[in-house]
Amino acid sequence: MTDPTTDNAALMSLKILATHQAAQGIRSFELGREDGTDLPEFSAGSHIKIQVPNGEWRKYSLCNDPSERQRYVITVKREAQGRGGSVSMVDEAKEGDTVLVAPPDNAFPLVDNPGSLTFIAGGIGITPILSMIRSFGELPPAPWKLYYLSQAAETTAFLEELGSDLYRSNVKIHHDLGNPDACFDLWPILEKPNRGHVYCCGPRGLMEAVRDMSGHWSPKRIHFESFLEGGGKRPEDKPFLVELAKSNQTLEVPVGKSILSVLQAADVRVGYSCESGTCGSCRTRMLEGTADHRDMVLLPEEQASQIMVCVSRATCEKLVLDL
Repeated sequence: MTDPTTDNAALMSLKILATHQAAQGIRSFELGREDGTDLPEFSAGSHIKIQVPNGEWRKYSLCNDPSERQRYVITVKREAQGRGGSVSMVDEAKEGDTVLVAPPDNAFPLVDNPGSLTFIAGGIGITPILSMIRSFGELPPAPWKLYYLSQAAETTAFLEELGSDLYRSNVKIHHDLGNPDACFDLWPILEKPNRGHVYCCGPRGLMEAVRDMSGHWSPKRIHFESFLEGGGKRPEDKPFLVELAKSNQTLEVPVGKSILSVLQAADVRVGYSCESGTCGSCRTRMLEGTADHRDMVLLPEEQASQIMVCVSRATCEKLVLDL
């Protein structure tokens, strides 16, 4: 199966050089060229698309130091209730296998001169943030603090590294043991806006909580990255139509497919990057209809006339887009 969003000329055939268990249900994979030559460079916060053994394409954040040019490292959580990509990768991909990989892309970059950095990671959302931290070396660009939230120690990736003497003074790790009453209180961290930047990656519930608590911050200082593509399938989802005003095309968006994927299959070119509703690249003008907004970007006053086609759907039978 090929990925219609990927430029086949840019694809790389990489070898799985090593694998190891990062935590319960979480596995790390080291990828590189057979001849050991340098890979395309990447910046902290980047992700790659990889074709997993079942043929599907999935996006995973790179978690190693960007200065390492001979390998890419991804860490994958086995999501039994997911779409099957992570299960295939964790259960079937083995050391020595060859996989197709698209060049790195970055929808979650660190800003220049950030002032200070507050990182909030939930579960496997630690991966792009870890790459940022590893990129600092001995000279961080600004004072930084990481709040790493997970359910239990045994399911927490990189626990030993982030709890080491090197990082201990900058890192707060919290396990709620699955008890909602034991969740970490982020309000004291976000209550007073400052001239620094906040980076959050994790489950949508965590990101929505951070968004709600940081509404009084400048939007330019709050950054989100989701490891869930397409906004997630919901029980209430229904198929709907998308009419393209400029080309007079009408396309059906079925359950389980995004507007973006349907547009691409019809050779309609739309800018995109994160595919998780966090970067804003696929912002599209909406002329008619009402949307089920699932992004982390649009302001309330923008939602009547704009839509992020990578994640959002319709609450009506048809949307009319300015395409």
